[in-house]
Amino acid sequence: MLHQVLQALEGTQGLISLDELSRQLGVERSALDGMIAYWVRKGRLRELNGTACTSGCGSCGHRAEGGCAFASTAPRTITLVPTVGEGKTYGNA
Repeated sequence: MLHQVLQALEGTQGLISLDELSRQLGVERSALDGMIAYWVRKGRLRELNGTACTSGCGSCGHRAEGGCAFASTAPRTITLVPTVGEGKTYGNA
């Protein structure tokens, strides 16, 4: 099942919510979260959960005292770390 998670992410066009991915794979969302955590530890997925500003919008100026003003509202985003070619990004909608 772990490899099916990667295969599903590789075959997805654009963004997909993790709830939709769990429905497609026929697994509970909590189980999917555990599988994603496994692949993050192994370096095949990267998680951007709003703890750092990644938008580069410049709106917040990346204030050192408060960080990015949008970080607390940023959705949890999972990025496939490519072995060859471009990466893809997935997250909660």
